[in-house]
Amino acid sequence: MEDEALADIADRLYGGPLDDFIAARTAAAKDVARQDKQLAAAVRALPKPSVAAWAVNMLARFRPDVLAGLGGLGERMRAAQESLDAPALRELGRERRSMLADAVDVARSVAQEQGRSISDAIAADVEETLRAMTADERAAAAVGSSRLLKVLSADGINDVDLDGAVALPGLLPAAPAGNRAGPPPAVVKGTAAKAAKATAAKTRTTAEHTTQPKPAKPRLEAVRQTPRPASPPALERARAALVEAQATEEEASRLARDLQEQEERMRAEIAELQQETAELRSRLKAAEESLERSRKGLAATSAEAKQAVRAAGKASRTAMLAQERVLRLASS
Repeated sequence: MEDEALADIADRLYGGPLDDFIAARTAAAKDVARQDKQLAAAVRALPKPSVAAWAVNMLARFRPDVLAGLGGLGERMRAAQESLDAPALRELGRERRSMLADAVDVARSVAQEQGRSISDAIAADVEETLRAMTADERAAAAVGSSRLLKVLSADGINDVDLDGAVALPGLLPAAPAGNRAGPPPAVVKGTAAKAAKATAAKTRTTAEHTTQPKPAKPRLEAVRQTPRPASPPALERARAALVEAQATEEEASRLARDLQEQEERMRAEIAELQQETAELRSRLKAAEESLERSRKGLAATSAEAKQAVRAAGKASRTAMLAQERVLRLASS
């Protein structure tokens, strides 16, 4: 029951805002210190997660469907590796790239909703961690626990290093053998709790018969790491990694060819546009010169027109005077 209390407190801490983690941990330890000092020490020992790990925890907590999809993809990829199915690995590789991109976008959105923006560098760490969970079932269990502490990384050959990667590692489900599903988390959690209680009881009994009893360790250290299962033979893992690498290389070569063809088309299009631009510039220059000539002609014509108007007015006044003189002479 006490280990369950520690797990409940950890779940609340790792499910809250990252900036409030230290204050929330201090408050939680203070709340339980009166009743259980050992539990309070275990709470104080819970590490603060990195920003990328916190973002993955938020994704696991608020969008478990995204992790479920990546987990299913990981099972299919491991099955294809075991059967050395290169075509399937190529297709699954493309599917993983698309799913990882979508998952990172969702993680950014969820983190933003929880009050924290994710930079491109942190997003890259989130993607690396999610990629690791598709390669290793133990990594998938760590990510799904919502208590991740640091970024995970997979090289395709060795097991993902989970040392210090998750809080309360003893409560993680054991990695299943082959592609079989592991025991339900609740069963494993209960088993781990019983084992921890039995270990604690045995330690107390031994301490009573010892003249110099050892100081009690924080409960966090009492929960033991689930033993790793035996890894498949190195040669088999290397062959599977080789098949995946060859599939990735083939996909990359195809993509490179497509991009080269696209580059050639774009170069030809640019050349055509440059020629058309030169022609348009030549036409524009000729039009500008014609415009300038027309403007000068307009200015000259306007000046002549003004002079003609003034001359016409002067001639009109002269004609009127001449007419008046004729009328005066005719009447005398």
